[in-house]
Amino acid sequence: MIKKIALIFFAGALVLATGCKTKDVKMNSEKKATTTEHKKVVYQVFTRLFGNTNTTNKPWGTIEENGVGKFNDFTDKALHEIKDLGVTHIWYTGVPHHALVRDYTAFGISNDDPDVVKGRAGSPYAVKDYYNVNPDLAVNPANRLAEFEALIARTHKAGMKVIIDIVPNHIARKYEGKSNPKGVKDFGADDDVSVEYKRDNNFYYIPNARFEVPDAPKPLNGENHPLADGRFDEFPAKWTGNGSRMAKPDKNDWYETVKVNYGIRPDGGKDFPELPAGFDKKDYKEHFAFWSDKNVPNSWVKFKDIALYWTAKGVDGFRYDMAEMLPYEFWSYMNSAIKMANPDSFLMAEVYNPREYRNYIHLGKMDYLYDKVETYDKLKDVIQGRSWPDEISGIQYNMMDIEHHMLHFLDNHDEQRLASPEFAGSGERGKPLMVVSTTLSSSPTMIYFGQEVGEPGKEDAGFGTHSRTSIFDYIGVPHHQRWMNNGKFDGGQLSSSEKELRDFYKRLLNFSLKSSALMGGYQEIQGANRNIVQGYDKDLYTFARWSKEEQLIVVANFSSTIASNYEMRVPADLLEKWNIKDGTYTLVDQLYGKYKTELKVINGEGRASMAIAPSESFILKLQ
Repeated sequence: MIKKIALIFFAGALVLATGCKTKDVKMNSEKKATTTEHKKVVYQVFTRLFGNTNTTNKPWGTIEENGVGKFNDFTDKALHEIKDLGVTHIWYTGVPHHALVRDYTAFGISNDDPDVVKGRAGSPYAVKDYYNVNPDLAVNPANRLAEFEALIARTHKAGMKVIIDIVPNHIARKYEGKSNPKGVKDFGADDDVSVEYKRDNNFYYIPNARFEVPDAPKPLNGENHPLADGRFDEFPAKWTGNGSRMAKPDKNDWYETVKVNYGIRPDGGKDFPELPAGFDKKDYKEHFAFWSDKNVPNSWVKFKDIALYWTAKGVDGFRYDMAEMLPYEFWSYMNSAIKMANPDSFLMAEVYNPREYRNYIHLGKMDYLYDKVETYDKLKDVIQGRSWPDEISGIQYNMMDIEHHMLHFLDNHDEQRLASPEFAGSGERGKPLMVVSTTLSSSPTMIYFGQEVGEPGKEDAGFGTHSRTSIFDYIGVPHHQRWMNNGKFDGGQLSSSEKELRDFYKRLLNFSLKSSALMGGYQEIQGANRNIVQGYDKDLYTFARWSKEEQLIVVANFSSTIASNYEMRVPADLLEKWNIKDGTYTLVDQLYGKYKTELKVINGEGRASMAIAPSESFILKLQ
């Protein structure tokens, strides 16, 4: 979902989730060494946009006018280039069949009402059929599932794993499963619609009230459409996806979706078993065993079956939208079942409340959560001059017990593009942010397609907002299209600066995959230099990462105008951890291999002469 719109009402939407905390559970805050041998890198790609070569970019344009990408656009060559960038997992965003404004009735698919669809291409988070895929993405919509299965196979052949979205909190206003496995009924098929709530109802209802379309801008920008009449037939009305209990939602509500019922009563009480105390310390097998003999709400079973369906087809993991709007217990049930089917599955989720991180990791059995409101927001504040980088250290130290689980990113479909004027202003200014984000912790790194070539997201797509690449419209992605080069995927149309930027990402991400130090210890060096060392500018940030085999010092200059020359101090306690004795050592940059300096250790303390240009970063390895 686009939170910049929807989160206006997010606090109210959490009314259900806030009553869902497992009682009497003491969180385990002990630091644990990760067993992962190397970093993981996720490449998020908006599947509909990736292969589109059309450059018309007409606001509110149709497929015929603006074009659309297909599964088949991810050729062996394209996948090879993504892998070569330093990617381990591809998150194919927008794959499940969601509501959209296009006639596919020839393929047995009903038309969706524009009054409850955002944009023309529709929100990928208003899923209409969880057992099939978006017909827009197929060369032959009748064969769309097979085309996606072939993409899974090609991705695996290229040496990468596949992630898709699952959105358990809400589904499309009009859900219609045309591909259900035998015995699977649609959401709401057996609901008692005469009551607001019943445990095994899939939805919450507003009895005796008819749904009313919100007072929102006219769909399709006012274009004539037989179904765009300001009405949508839904009786009784259902609660809206963000928790609104109004028969006529607000225009800022997620009015294209309905809230799924997980056994949380309207007053916040639970209609399902709670996890016993101590389950934060138990593994997924023990969680699975706990639920094996429990009677759980019908919606739990439905979504577990959906996840296992896609797992059986070779999907290697899932990204969960708005996970904190659902109780920990459901996630424990869901994720433990997935892990039993595939212990290596990659499970990542949106959770934006830092006080709840450990609950969703330890109780909900999530692998990774978005590190958005702390590391991401702080880095954005730094590059925009609202904060100094010093505070990064405190954030990292406070999360040391869970740092491996906090996925780092600077760009995704919800956020402003890193290169946009509203964020860093250019891909080059984003470089030091990317170096710090990638090397600060052992967590996976995620980039969004086009980020590596400086995509600013400045198109007027229609429903989508400026500075973000629209997820609601048929649109082209210009910088990415230049790299795509009409399907050659060789960067043939990129400018020299765009080529250099992609080379930077390639160097950084591939280094992160191979570095054992990035899976090891962390210590800030900021305190040993800031306000102490002459010439150490306020926009500099320095920290160390290390393992037994590798010792690194990372230096980033967030200033785009000021070069710094200074004598860096390396504290004695760090050198002691590294077992470094007095003497002279060489530090060599690992990104480009051109910069090196001498580290002189005298009486246990190290010093090194440094010269760093604006927006420059070094990953200095001790030789």
